[in-house]
Amino acid sequence: MMPVSMVGRAGELAELDRAWSAVAAAERRAPTVAVLTGAAGVGKSLLVAAAVDALTPRPSVVLSGAARVHGPAPYDWLAAVLTGRDTGSLALPPDALAWLAQQPTAPRERYAPGTLLRLAVRTVQLLVGAGPAVLVVDDLHALDPASVNLVGELATVAELPALLVVASRPAADAVAPDLTRRALARLCGVRGVVRQHLGPLRPAEVAEVLTQVYANSPSERLVTSVWRHTGGNPYALTELLAAYAGQGPDALLRRLPGPRTPVGPVEAVEVELTAREVEVLGCLVGGMSNKQVAKALGISVRTVTVHVSNLLRKTGSASRTEVALWAVRRRLPVPAPVD
Repeated sequence: MMPVSMVGRAGELAELDRAWSAVAAAERRAPTVAVLTGAAGVGKSLLVAAAVDALTPRPSVVLSGAARVHGPAPYDWLAAVLTGRDTGSLALPPDALAWLAQQPTAPRERYAPGTLLRLAVRTVQLLVGAGPAVLVVDDLHALDPASVNLVGELATVAELPALLVVASRPAADAVAPDLTRRALARLCGVRGVVRQHLGPLRPAEVAEVLTQVYANSPSERLVTSVWRHTGGNPYALTELLAAYAGQGPDALLRRLPGPRTPVGPVEAVEVELTAREVEVLGCLVGGMSNKQVAKALGISVRTVTVHVSNLLRKTGSASRTEVALWAVRRRLPVPAPVD
């Protein structure tokens, strides 16, 4: 794996390490929550994996789960955690445990939702034990409502010596936007929460990646071309470098379009965007919410909503993530969002 995803993420890694140190030192019995958000391809999952892999001392337990790609079912996160685990020693009703684990032999009748939620929380507590543990929730935006509610409950359990790391795309890209928005707000309101939003790599960070790959300082022209071509998206950058692996920087530069400065409407693959739409698009590539876009560009949230709707319509995209990837794949010279 190329070192793309960790470039520019040293601060985030250090912050997660400090949070874990507090958990491992048993400074508090309640969980420490870390919330990571960002657009598709920005490297949330890789950052979490790298952080967990480097934790010292090693966690006694790591519980990790994500949504099923097709046909999500209630408690997908917990079912993923329980897959392959011996749960025979857990002091829980076998029928409830079978239902939570999504076992094919689970009885049709299930407990009331509130009771099942409490049993789900208790299951995690029993798995964590004395800890310290790490709980990883990947792609909160794609999880089923029962799993989202469970994650919110786990964040406030009094006795759970664990670092709860939650990664999610912005709520606007979620399967259930309102539910995800409320869940993220709840998680971010927990005492001592670690809040991180991962944006695209800056040109200087793209230059660092190119230096690592080619063992020489890249030209300013190459850095600019690569940055504009990928939008600073780590996934797109990794794909680009993999596609031209072994061919050298000159070969890569020959295959990239030169820098272009948009003036007025921008035409890209028969799609005309206004100058303001291009600015909004740059913010979407950076994983910004409508409120953040409004603040960055000095316009109202309502105006941002109109521009986003126009972008979705013009590009034929179904979500903000799709339109951001649309821009990256078509090499649009979108401006970097202003912090």
